[in-house]
Amino acid sequence: MTMVTLCRPIRESWPRFSDRFYRWFPCLSDPGRRSSLGLKVALVALHLVYVGVLFLFDRDLVDKTTKEPWYTAIYLLLFVATLVQYFLTAGSSPGYVLDAIRAARSASTSKQPAASKNGGLVITIDGSQRGSNVLGSNTSSWTKLVMDMYPPGSSVRTWTCTYCNVLQPPRAKHCQDCDKCVLQFDHHCVWLGTCIGQGNHSRFWWYICEETALCIWTGVLYITYLTVNMSKTWWIDVVMILLLVILTISLIFLILLLLFHSYLILTNQTTYELVRRRRIPYLREIPERVHPFSKGICRNLYNFCCARSSIYAMEPLPSAQELEAKSRPYTCLDVLSCRCC
Repeated sequence: MTMVTLCRPIRESWPRFSDRFYRWFPCLSDPGRRSSLGLKVALVALHLVYVGVLFLFDRDLVDKTTKEPWYTAIYLLLFVATLVQYFLTAGSSPGYVLDAIRAARSASTSKQPAASKNGGLVITIDGSQRGSNVLGSNTSSWTKLVMDMYPPGSSVRTWTCTYCNVLQPPRAKHCQDCDKCVLQFDHHCVWLGTCIGQGNHSRFWWYICEETALCIWTGVLYITYLTVNMSKTWWIDVVMILLLVILTISLIFLILLLLFHSYLILTNQTTYELVRRRRIPYLREIPERVHPFSKGICRNLYNFCCARSSIYAMEPLPSAQELEAKSRPYTCLDVLSCRCC
């Protein structure tokens, strides 16, 4: 009996088994979802490995836990909070254009016009409209709302997504991975399995902040163990040093990512706008040192930290006068009058 003969029943029964498995777990039938789930499991497992190795080998930490339980309690609280924040961010909506259309359609149907704030458009999301038909009789009203944000004479075809066939407001972009248009698109995070946009950029920043703090604290615990227990058991030292090297590389990446997104928040930019500035038509002619959507550091921070996920704020393109004012260099009088804020 050959190997081919032995493997034939397995090869023939595998399609039936996979069909039954995907029927039980339809969420895993999509290769993208399987990949995203695998990355999430790997990330959680990596966190558990780092904490588990500490409590398995570090007797001093275990003794300190019995004497000062508050120290370990705070560390484990940060550990749990980081994982909770990770899953909250991964499960949050980045702010899809289709949801904004549904909200605008709901506001138009209920005779409640969308509110205007600082020249922008603020639309409250109505959860009861999420399953309704998007491109109904109110398509023209959405077109008027969006085209008012662009300079006069702009063509609808220029700002219509070729994939979704919907009119994109400024700062929106179609995500190839999610196959949806996202408001204030920043990037698609493979570790989270979702886009980062207007709706979850704040949660994403807080997750990076908590993850960075957890990595720093864990690195301190690893270094403390190695300085006290070095050369006692060589294979444990090798494992700890290897994990510490991986942790250090991850920490450097997290710190750079945290600083980068903090800069984006202070200037009211997105990663896509910064990297692809010369490819975005309405940003192409603006000098790079000018941030067209910035409202000052304090206002940018307030809008970022205090934004409600149930409200989508779509910003119009700044006028020529506003761009000229923002391109003017700061003087001492501007600093004293808090113009930069």
